[in-house]
Amino acid sequence: MLEARLREAVLLKKVLDAVRELITDANFECSEDGIRLQAMDNSHVALSAIELRTDCFEEFRCDRPMSIGVSLSSLGKILKGANNDDVLSLKKSDDGDTLQMTFESPKSDRVGEFEMKLMDIDSEHLGIPDTQYDAVVKMSSGEFGRICRDLTNIGESVKIEVSKEGVSFSSEGEIGAARMTLKQGSGTAVLADEDEDDDEDVKPAKKKRKADSSTSGGQVPVKIEMQQAVNLTFSLKYLSNFAKAAPLADEVQLHMSNEVPLLCEFGFENGYVRFYLAPKLSEDDD
Repeated sequence: MLEARLREAVLLKKVLDAVRELITDANFECSEDGIRLQAMDNSHVALSAIELRTDCFEEFRCDRPMSIGVSLSSLGKILKGANNDDVLSLKKSDDGDTLQMTFESPKSDRVGEFEMKLMDIDSEHLGIPDTQYDAVVKMSSGEFGRICRDLTNIGESVKIEVSKEGVSFSSEGEIGAARMTLKQGSGTAVLADEDEDDDEDVKPAKKKRKADSSTSGGQVPVKIEMQQAVNLTFSLKYLSNFAKAAPLADEVQLHMSNEVPLLCEFGFENGYVRFYLAPKLSEDDD
């Protein structure tokens, strides 16, 4: 039996929004430690990994490990019926083929009950080796999303260069070229595009994140931990998809080493969303 209770449904909404452009169907692996998901995108280019530890939940019970095969599209449709501040309860029996979800409004007596059919998904868990990265860049997740969006208008790829002085993102395309540089220790805005976002589901969460920020003036300083300089090129399409996890965390961490997949991590209290993406080969490598 699985029983889990989230204080606010918005957490699961944000997690789903972070990966639904990359993953269509996946297994949620449930155990006494919490709920995890790991899946490749349809093109087998990017790997997404999610962890919601037991402390994410007000109540959590999982009598034995179980895999719950879910269509993320179907789950998203059901979650649209929940307000951000609704209490969300999940329930599945050991031999059941459905996931029961209950949305309870803290402001009224409204209760919504939904039942979603589950899928039988044959997936292999991929072992992710521990890696010592040459460089780790910590910066505002909002600024990261803005850079990806702006450079997508220029080209299809972004070159990320890391040195002790700072990190630069550059792209070239038919219309020209662009380069954006962030210096070590400089502050980057937590909310890069707050005024442009009209999504009512996201706005309250963003305001709360700003109020809870421990940095002065709603800024996240750029921090670079480096063993050696890094110069890598990645697909902007995928980085832009990764940036959709920005509402989960003020800070994003980019872990990079030459010839090793990028680890892009959005960590939040008692959980994370991580993405892995292999760098593009340069012409010199061909």
